[in-house]
Amino acid sequence: MNGRVARKPVSQSHSSGMGRISMLAVLIFLISIVVIVRLYCLQVLAYETYSGIAQDQHQVFKKLMPDRGEIFLKDKDEKRYPLAINRDYPMVYAVPREITDCEKVVYALSSILGIDTEELRKKISDPNDVFEIIKHRLSDEEASKVKELNADGIKLIDESFRYYLGGALASQVVGFVGNDGENYKGRYGVEASWEEQLKGIPGSLNQERDAAGRWISIVDRDLKPAKHGVDLVLTIDYTVQYEVEKVLRETMEKHGADDGAILVMEPKTGKILAMAGWPTFNANEYSSVEDMSMFLNSAISTPYEPGSIFKPITMAIGIDDGKIEPETEYVDTGSVQEAGYVIKNSEEKVYGKSTMTKVLEESINTGVIFVEKAVGNKNFSQYVSRFGFGELSGVDLPGEAAGNLTNLKAVNRDLQFFTASFGQGITTTPLQMVNAFSVIANGGVLMKPQIVDRIIYADGKEEEVRSQEIRRVIGEDAAKKVSGMLRSVVTNGHGKKADVPGYLVGGKTGTAQVAKKGSQGYEDSITIGSFAGFAPLDDPMFTVLVKISNPKDVLWAESSAAPAFGEIMKFLLEYYNVKPTEIIDES
Repeated sequence: MNGRVARKPVSQSHSSGMGRISMLAVLIFLISIVVIVRLYCLQVLAYETYSGIAQDQHQVFKKLMPDRGEIFLKDKDEKRYPLAINRDYPMVYAVPREITDCEKVVYALSSILGIDTEELRKKISDPNDVFEIIKHRLSDEEASKVKELNADGIKLIDESFRYYLGGALASQVVGFVGNDGENYKGRYGVEASWEEQLKGIPGSLNQERDAAGRWISIVDRDLKPAKHGVDLVLTIDYTVQYEVEKVLRETMEKHGADDGAILVMEPKTGKILAMAGWPTFNANEYSSVEDMSMFLNSAISTPYEPGSIFKPITMAIGIDDGKIEPETEYVDTGSVQEAGYVIKNSEEKVYGKSTMTKVLEESINTGVIFVEKAVGNKNFSQYVSRFGFGELSGVDLPGEAAGNLTNLKAVNRDLQFFTASFGQGITTTPLQMVNAFSVIANGGVLMKPQIVDRIIYADGKEEEVRSQEIRRVIGEDAAKKVSGMLRSVVTNGHGKKADVPGYLVGGKTGTAQVAKKGSQGYEDSITIGSFAGFAPLDDPMFTVLVKISNPKDVLWAESSAAPAFGEIMKFLLEYYNVKPTEIIDES
């Protein structure tokens, strides 16, 4: 041996193994570069896009939730007044993944917000969670204390809630937005009847989630923003509503009445210019109301026996049917006997020979029975229905009652028809009565009562809600003749306190008995005073109904409802600049 160590040749398999290791290292290096670049893109370049899915998840929340449409009143010049608007209130939410001391935050927030500690702990204990709502609608004090806490992962944003600028103004018309146990939604009034249109359509977010249900922030998402609700402009005139509520409140207080309602309508269109009820409530403080009946709009929801304000309807039927004229005479004996019952005039008065016009002036019960007999039960019942009684008017408000015409179903029972001719034994709503008087004011045509004047869509487009004619009820000639008779009631009869100097005002008083609850007959000392009418007679612009329940200091409607009617009608004629047509007697 020469002393050298012989080298072994490198095997082919060892060489190829080294090559694979090198390639794997290169591949790992390249993958690392890709991951780093991707992370840089996600965390730096695309931070604005994905921060909404992570720490600023509330931005996505806001895009998904639609703005509720707002509600406006208007005035005679079409100027709009916001009634129900959206106001921002603070909301506190958590980003649990950012919270560094969970227990400290739990006890601090529990003390500030009055929330159970265990409930809070469940909400914010998941370190992977990126968004949890803690409490809505914080007070200014609560929001200030949360800010002072300055805790990691606890944030404040503004969110929208309903606010009613008028407080109690038209509250029974507009209703309110309240929690039904699961969601905030419109309750009562326009807020409820137009809920679907006002609430809008929520947006949607499609994004992949991991096995635990968490959003995967590195994948694309499909965000469809919400569609905001429509705005509504009501037919209610802001100034008229305010004045009507003031007159109603003063009338209620003056007479110590139990409740009341006043309606103002345009007879030619059916548009409701004012709708007021008493007692009422502040829509911003609805949760403090103990008697939920205050939420009900008695003008549409509470039927009552209207009494003598129904007599002009009976006269209109008789004239249109060709059975009587305003000067048709009959002899009043003071009573009518039927089926063992004796129906008498008020205060048992006897008027002798009287015209139909005098029947309305003096409010003679036997006189309208005379008309009903001439028309016939079946015909009378059909006419009453054509006036809109016994059916829903279709007004865009919830809780409307149809009234009760059951007594007019059996056409062979004369007694029920006799009492119905002067508004007893049947029930109507104040809305039905003001609409029936509007039929006379509108030349015999029934219009659908209207509460919404315009719809404003999110894109700014406006849609006018057109007035809707329901049907012709009586002829124009009959309507004109009854209008003249109603003028005579105001000048010569029990409606003198409803008159407005300088204008032709027509109307009728009604002092109705109140049926006992749970038994037959009527209450001895409880009455409902009403006055319904319109003006000016030559071109009617306003129909008004006043209803005052159980006034304590006066018995007859001519001393309670009639003066309130006159005050409102005077205001309407002056406010709308209607020129006087009559000479004013200064004396």
